[in-house]
Amino acid sequence: MARVRYGARTEAEIAATRTASSKLPDIWSTGVVAVWESDPDVVAAVLPPPLKPTARPLVRANISKVDLAGYPLGAGSVAVAAEHGGVAGWYPLVMPMTHERALTGGREVFGEPKKLGEVTVERDGLVVRAAMARHGIAFVEVRGAVSGSLPLPEPAPKTDFYFKFLPGVDGSGFDADPVLVHCVRNERVRKLESVTGDVVLRESMYDPVADLHVRRLVEITIGEKTSDQRGRVVERVSAQALLPYIHQRYDDPRQILDGLPEGSV
Repeated sequence: MARVRYGARTEAEIAATRTASSKLPDIWSTGVVAVWESDPDVVAAVLPPPLKPTARPLVRANISKVDLAGYPLGAGSVAVAAEHGGVAGWYPLVMPMTHERALTGGREVFGEPKKLGEVTVERDGLVVRAAMARHGIAFVEVRGAVSGSLPLPEPAPKTDFYFKFLPGVDGSGFDADPVLVHCVRNERVRKLESVTGDVVLRESMYDPVADLHVRRLVEITIGEKTSDQRGRVVERVSAQALLPYIHQRYDDPRQILDGLPEGSV
């Protein structure tokens, strides 16, 4: 009988897949990073417990392009500074990606809030423009001019916080208690330059980052970097406490009910 492609794979095939994934080469990206201070009350309002705000109400937009052979990728995120259990890090609110393949692992394994979108990074001489867009709206745009080289930072771990959960099959709550994930990235930088410019936040009902208005711009940089990442579940969290925040994950929270039969809720 011919190979049934939806059939079970052998242990050897599964092991080979894991081995191939663990030996991926360094993948370098070119990215624009903008950091600014926003309103402390607004930053605190978007953090689900048990995450807490840090001393500075920082917001970070990270907009990158990865020139993978035959598979160019745009990747972005908007995150706010947060703290959990003495660990300082970032809580991403939205992570647009230009390809479905870039969504799957992050969403299903780590709980990253990834969505399909448009991500562009453009440089013409010293002029830089980077943007994240969805539904025809460039909800974040960073623009400016390169103003000089910066010293390369030492390799350092950076932590992002994610909530991993599955909406309940009956349309109510979750199937099990959500978990809080610490995702640690070991980042290396081979080129870094400062950018003099500004950050534009545009109104979008789907990605309302305009609420995180720019009170004071801290820095804009453009650089080349690579990183790996490892995640771990640090605790189970209260489903009741997280439920008011799950709309952050969806363009329309009602879409999680799309698969339910009529009259089941």
